[in-house]
Amino acid sequence: MLRALRTAVAVVVLLAVLVGLLWAFQRRLVYLPDAGPVPAAADAVPGARDVELTTADGLTLGAWFVPGPTDDAPAVLVANGNGGHRGMRAPLARALSAAGLAVLLFDYRGYGGNPGSPSEEGLALDVRAARSHLLEEAGVPQGRLVYYGESLGCAVVTELAVDHPPAGLLLRSPFVDLAAVGEVHYPFLPVRSLLRDRYPVAARVAEVRAPTTVVYGAADTIVPPRQSRQVADAAARLHRRIEVPGAGHNDAALLDGRALVDAVVELATATPGP
Repeated sequence: MLRALRTAVAVVVLLAVLVGLLWAFQRRLVYLPDAGPVPAAADAVPGARDVELTTADGLTLGAWFVPGPTDDAPAVLVANGNGGHRGMRAPLARALSAAGLAVLLFDYRGYGGNPGSPSEEGLALDVRAARSHLLEEAGVPQGRLVYYGESLGCAVVTELAVDHPPAGLLLRSPFVDLAAVGEVHYPFLPVRSLLRDRYPVAARVAEVRAPTTVVYGAADTIVPPRQSRQVADAAARLHRRIEVPGAGHNDAALLDGRALVDAVVELATATPGP
């Protein structure tokens, strides 16, 4: 009996320590920044230029802007996933630019050599700085601006779209909320109770009044396809739902594949505004 009691106490202590460590270091599991180096814009995307974004809390973030062929060309604000830096999204920017769209790639705080540490609140400020740059500095008409989110970036642009509706919203591999995807990978932990950052995509997309396209891979093992389908089901104005056969979360088909690029272009050109 005493041995069993000691074993039980040891297990409880071990679990408590594990939960404590996860609480303290959880953002290192959520955010996987690559500090760089990030190449010059023109070296990565023809016609692109390096620009800087200023956040409401005073941070300066690196970004690339690729102008469109005309001043009133549709523009795409790209919100990255949780890993890497903007250089890894250069193939997408090249494809969208070749299709006649303006593009802004930027890095969140703590990514690509930027100052600061990522958090849900911080990324919300970062994407607002990106939107402000497009409207105020690049002169993109508000009615021609499309938001594009990749994985975690889906949550970032969906939150933005509630407050600042775009001409269109494209979500690539969205999850229901961060806890839902965390529970898939850590089923033995009380993920929903531990998380500081929530990112409730499905709940917020129900409030978005812009046309919304959801693209996801049928073989995604990081964000299960069923979660992306749930997000599409929740969208207040679902424009299109596109499942890419055989595509995993980080496959080229979901980076700059034909189905994905065509979906962005179709959404951007089908929803012109003033």
